[in-house]
Amino acid sequence: MAPASKADKKATVDAAAWMFNVVTSVGIIIVNKALMATYGFTFATTLTGLHFVTTTLMTAVLRWLGYIQASHLPFPELLKFVIFANFSIVGMNVSLMWNSVGFYQIAKLSMIPVSCLLEVVLDKIRYSRDTKLSIAVVLVGVAVCTVTDVSVNTKGFIAAFIAVWSTAMQQYLNPKHLPLFKGSWPLTLSLYVQYVHYLQRKYSLSSFNLLGHTAPAQAATLLVVGPFLDYWLTNKRVDAFEFNLASLVFLILSCSIAVGTNLSQFICIGRFTAVSFQVLGHMKTILVLILGFIFFGKEGLNLHVVVGMVIAVVGMVWYGNASSKPGGKERRSHSMSSNRQQKHSSLSESSEVDDKV
Repeated sequence: MAPASKADKKATVDAAAWMFNVVTSVGIIIVNKALMATYGFTFATTLTGLHFVTTTLMTAVLRWLGYIQASHLPFPELLKFVIFANFSIVGMNVSLMWNSVGFYQIAKLSMIPVSCLLEVVLDKIRYSRDTKLSIAVVLVGVAVCTVTDVSVNTKGFIAAFIAVWSTAMQQYLNPKHLPLFKGSWPLTLSLYVQYVHYLQRKYSLSSFNLLGHTAPAQAATLLVVGPFLDYWLTNKRVDAFEFNLASLVFLILSCSIAVGTNLSQFICIGRFTAVSFQVLGHMKTILVLILGFIFFGKEGLNLHVVVGMVIAVVGMVWYGNASSKPGGKERRSHSMSSNRQQKHSSLSESSEVDDKV
């Protein structure tokens, strides 16, 4: 009876964490787009800094309540994490500001072929035929959207390009590859997830502890750089922005949801397997596309763009299935049996629950 009760409790907590992640991750995109496009708060870097200020306040409360204990994260590790995370998040927010919600989300799918290119060139990964075909399908879908979406502009495309490459590099620069990009295991999971796992295990950090280290550093760096970078990008000063009640409400809502987004991401990383993360990602992609159309109309939308989106999403799902199968992704210097053993070990590690969370 006790084991069944424990399993039921875990299933309930997992479902709550799943829904929490979906609601906050999708909600932050919709709210940010409304704040920037509808109410004119076009200061993506400063907005990201404010997100981490509120997250830092949350970690202070958690520390006061005893959920965050004294811990240590070496400065080089913290610096590396902050640099790539800031580039990734700010790049995505600028892309969201200058692009339609649909193109913003579809452009993110191009991280699949970019990450695969990095794996082939730097990590000698070999893909199965199905995996290669799925990557080609994603590229076709993204290309169709890029060419036919009339809302796409030069600066929006450049922002999306920088966001995709910085995020892909953040995922690829795993401690097992640094500093010489070396490694010996299949990249089945998102390497960002693996990197967080690595930091948690090596330095005995719970999810809350790690967030307590990274959030203040990200808040400080983004608030210092943000106003200057935003002025360079938009030729507008954040201190000259005239708030009204609606824009202030959306700014507070954005910062509040950001706390949940950061928290839920760290919680889910310690709780779900690679397959669960794939399904979670697919669900969020589809929801963002649907809600983007509902709340922001047919910005840049036509039949060709819809077809491109469908093609890209199909390629995304196909890639997730193909790359997770035995032989879908392997190193040229290792045997198939070794690859399967390493893959099984990687999946087993990711399914362990962080007891402190």
